[in-house]
Amino acid sequence: MNPFVSIIVPCYNEETTIRHLLDSILVQTYPRAQMELIISDGLSTDRTRAVIAEFQMEHADLAVRVAQNSAQTIPSGLNQAIRESRGEIMIRLDAHSMPIPEYVERCVAAHESGKGDNVGGVWEIRAGANTWIAESISYAAAHPLGVGDAMYRLNAKAGAVDTVPFGSFRRTLIDRIGAFDETLLANEDYEFNTRVRESGGTVWLDPAIRSVYFSRSTLKKLASQYWRYGFWKLKMLKRYPHTLRWRQGLPPLFVLSLIVFLVLSLFVGFARTLLAAQLLIYFFALGLSGLKLAIEKRKGFLFIGLPLAIVTMHISWGAGFLWSFITSLLTVRKHD
Repeated sequence: MNPFVSIIVPCYNEETTIRHLLDSILVQTYPRAQMELIISDGLSTDRTRAVIAEFQMEHADLAVRVAQNSAQTIPSGLNQAIRESRGEIMIRLDAHSMPIPEYVERCVAAHESGKGDNVGGVWEIRAGANTWIAESISYAAAHPLGVGDAMYRLNAKAGAVDTVPFGSFRRTLIDRIGAFDETLLANEDYEFNTRVRESGGTVWLDPAIRSVYFSRSTLKKLASQYWRYGFWKLKMLKRYPHTLRWRQGLPPLFVLSLIVFLVLSLFVGFARTLLAAQLLIYFFALGLSGLKLAIEKRKGFLFIGLPLAIVTMHISWGAGFLWSFITSLLTVRKHD
């Protein structure tokens, strides 16, 4: 008998993408009778619930349930879905995602063969809207200058890794290490995977497990996303400082250097030279990358769009990280 699988999905105002997810679950090669989909909705104010209800009426043979996530955060939504699930194996997906038809089957096969305690795959990132800036953002979200050495977005090889997106795990793992940390409003997957590794478990990446991820559609949404990532990354690092990777330290150092050189340039002429040199090298590298990609993809807008998106990612992530550091210091002083 195939193990029963619960697919858990946190969701909020996803009327434009939730149907993609629902349709992709419907065509999974895994036995439908051995699956359930639990969407933990954070009190959506758009048509998300209506779209789900329409799908439920059309496809009553697929078990789809909506859980109410009153706390309206991603980790609380995941934990609510876990509490209401009954699967032996749980697969965490996203309302912005669209797994390939073999996704569930391959996750289960990896667990049955003992590959890892938390098993995930790789992303194919697509634009969140049909605009030149949305498409530029999708390329930036998979570019080495944007994501460093994050293997799940690059040319991945099967093996043990630090983290995976949309992991799958047995219920017994939750019993052993606990559920998602609800005090973190971002980086909850990385923190969860850190506990997996520190408990002696393995986080396994299988490039055959693939999903489409729809990136943010505007620079404003991208900036908000990466600010949140940077802000909450520091909160996680305070608990697990040894998990800091070089690529994560660069954005806050870059933003800090810009601030320092900018302030010093008001008083010291040499600081203006350093600031100008830094910006020249930085934008030259981004422009070269944008030009290269524009030529490769035959899409001229990437010459401008790729640098714009990557700058937004770097500045927002770095500024969020630094602001988190400053507010932490202020909180400590207030308590003292």
